[in-house]
Amino acid sequence: MGAGAAALLVFVLVMLHLRKDENPTAQLAFKARRVDLAGRMQLDLASASEAEKSAVLATTDRDSQTLADQSRAASGKVEQERVELGELLTAGGTQGEKELLTQFTASFTDFQRVDNELLALAVKNTNVKAYSLAFGPAAGALDEMIAALDRLMAANSDSSDAKAVMRLAFHAQVGALRIQALLPPHIAEESDRRMDALEASMAAEDNQVRESLDGLSGLAKVSKDPDLATARARYADFGRIRTQILAFSRENTNVRSLSISLNEKRKVMLVCQAALSALQQAILAEPIEGTTYGTPVRPR
Repeated sequence: MGAGAAALLVFVLVMLHLRKDENPTAQLAFKARRVDLAGRMQLDLASASEAEKSAVLATTDRDSQTLADQSRAASGKVEQERVELGELLTAGGTQGEKELLTQFTASFTDFQRVDNELLALAVKNTNVKAYSLAFGPAAGALDEMIAALDRLMAANSDSSDAKAVMRLAFHAQVGALRIQALLPPHIAEESDRRMDALEASMAAEDNQVRESLDGLSGLAKVSKDPDLATARARYADFGRIRTQILAFSRENTNVRSLSISLNEKRKVMLVCQAALSALQQAILAEPIEGTTYGTPVRPR
């Protein structure tokens, strides 16, 4: 046992002597390689985050998917560089440097978890799709309904039912427009409770519209009018589109992904970058005999 311990001591002393006598140029190159890897990790991490934010803000599925793929690719490069840096630190890093890399690894695991959730939401663009339906087909159907009721009121302005026609048609128009006005706040809303309240208001207005249209159908002089049939058909179209809009809005993928990006993702990104910066500074601070590489020189 004594001989074994002595042999081990000799080996350690030889290794320390060889380490001490390493060529400063080789030590500088080894240091530069590690510093460069840490810097590339910072840049690729920033690239992943930038592509992620662009994916969240993109307005088409294709653009969101392309940018999400770019973000994942940049994140994959960070992982490759992390493994490579870990191997270099195992070969010649300090214990403090290894601990800093371990800290980064834990933070980067959180970064990837948040990114996976965020990007999966961003590529769906459900809020964007809801807005597109609300200001496109839904608005078009409602415009046609209102125009048909305007023609109906004009055609019956001199009839004995003129007041009733005007009152019922006007109530139908106002109720439909109120529903339309409630759609954008619903699409932008993050709270399910507030969405419930908005949908309850829409349901109340919908009842008014339907009752008014039914009232018009109960008037003999207008019950068979083609404009009334058009108004009812277009309002039915509006109702079907509204159902799609509310379903997309409830998924809320754009609102949720933006919230995650601005809050949880930003925080974990700062922790990752701080760990890399500390690691880079620790590597730069390693002393190399006969050099001042990485150490600020006091000006004369």
